[in-house]
Amino acid sequence: MNLVAISAKFVALLTLAAALSAARADNLVDAADHAQDASQEKAWHRTILQLEHRGGAYSSALSESLLGLARLLQEQGRHAEAIRVFRRGTHLTRINEGLYSAQQIPLVQGEIASHLAQGNFPLADERQDYLYRVQLESLQRTDQLAAALMAQAQWQLEAFQRGLDGPDNYARLMHMTELYRMAIQNLIEREGESSPNLITPLQGMLGAQYLISGYEISESVQLFGEDGRPNEALLRFKNYRARSYKQGNAIIAAIQEIEQDRPNPDAGAKARTLVMLGDWRLWNGKMDDAWEAYQAAQTELADADDAEAQAQALFGEPIALPDVAGVNALPRAVALEQGDILLAFGVSERGRVYDLERMDDRQLAGRQAYRLMRQLRKTPFRPRFEAGEPVGTEKVVRAFEVE
Repeated sequence: MNLVAISAKFVALLTLAAALSAARADNLVDAADHAQDASQEKAWHRTILQLEHRGGAYSSALSESLLGLARLLQEQGRHAEAIRVFRRGTHLTRINEGLYSAQQIPLVQGEIASHLAQGNFPLADERQDYLYRVQLESLQRTDQLAAALMAQAQWQLEAFQRGLDGPDNYARLMHMTELYRMAIQNLIEREGESSPNLITPLQGMLGAQYLISGYEISESVQLFGEDGRPNEALLRFKNYRARSYKQGNAIIAAIQEIEQDRPNPDAGAKARTLVMLGDWRLWNGKMDDAWEAYQAAQTELADADDAEAQAQALFGEPIALPDVAGVNALPRAVALEQGDILLAFGVSERGRVYDLERMDDRQLAGRQAYRLMRQLRKTPFRPRFEAGEPVGTEKVVRAFEVE
């Protein structure tokens, strides 16, 4: 065997040894983590047994240890076991602290997280409803209520997007709106009408208005039942939808006032709010009013130090509406090489999609691609602007992943 061959064999042996060493190290780490978890679990069980021995099976001291054990089981992916422990902790807290005690909130939240991890959305929804009642009663006079209400509004959004209520899904949007309204009222009472903390629930409420105004009621939902009685929920939703444009304008005006009342208002924030107004007008088919708001935004940016960069971010490419976090009409685009579906299309100066075509050849995603393309055709875009005027964009390419 020549020297080159010996050297190559030696290098291969070293590489193999290094790989085996790394694998052994990983196994040792995994074993150590497993041993630590097992040790912690035994410690929690030991503590719980001691507390039961001293105070009985309904001891008020048990809840905290049950929460610790449940969270450990949850971290290990043992969700069915974790749910049982969370439930026991909640039951004991209700007995010892009252039906709507705040101490049960982390236990119920933990249980919900495990239901979601298991994909059991109806049961998670049921427990969210219980959590809402507890929070409303126990946090009424605290500064935690607004955050709890906004979290509940976010759950209503997720439940809506998952279609948990089928043809009656529109009710989620009304509940979402009211939760944000309650959070806004709570913040105004505690912090005043100029509080910057109002921006988040106002934006959430604006997102709800987009969804309400764009919601298509299923043909299976009848205005009157077989007994001739009106569908009160549907009537109420139609009223929400009739008022959505005016409501959206009022929300944006409130955001503008808060931004102007800041100690050092910046042109960028004011411009973004004007763009928000333009988007809302465009979404509702009021083209001339939308262009007016967009041009006002560009005028506002003119004196900013980074005017060009901000203008590029807002108007440098077509933007799908609504441009509101969490309520986007389209799924998030990914890098071209990561997408399962690759689409090319043009966007007119009025924000309408044309010449839509599919550019990939992945047949497995045919149904998803069809739905996505149908949605894309219906989606209005904030068009690209040049020299203060809207212009068409001939070739926009977007990639999307199939879920």
